[in-house]
Amino acid sequence: MSNATSTEPPLSAPLYGATFGQAVQRFFKKYATFSGRASRSEYWWWVLASVIVSTVFSLLISIGISGSVDPVAGTFTPGPLAYIGYIGSGLWALAILIPTLAVTWRRLHDTNRSGGFFFLALIPFVGPIIVLIFTLLPTDPAGARFDR
Repeated sequence: MSNATSTEPPLSAPLYGATFGQAVQRFFKKYATFSGRASRSEYWWWVLASVIVSTVFSLLISIGISGSVDPVAGTFTPGPLAYIGYIGSGLWALAILIPTLAVTWRRLHDTNRSGGFFFLALIPFVGPIIVLIFTLLPTDPAGARFDR
């Protein structure tokens, strides 16, 4: 079952004007693809989807954290929803680690920058802001040099 139409570019090319569903689908299809480019819509729709899923797990943790306190021992036992949230959040983070790096790498390519610029995010305070600005920039046609 595919939403691909004859007008949709191949997976090796960026999809400009991607919808939410197309962006999420392409994210998982290009799980560990670091070559090529990702359009702004592909990248930012994915970021939104990731934030939504992470928020759901955070809500489960928040709701489940209101567990019970043993009055004798004074120990706190979180509710079952907290455990579901912690485990789900951890599995989610592991599952999207490589593909998130890959889509960011491809987004940097679309702005005609090497994917290695991603490592600027490791610079405390200003690094993540620099990478954020790069991902917000419009497409640079010269970025086609990163296509296969």
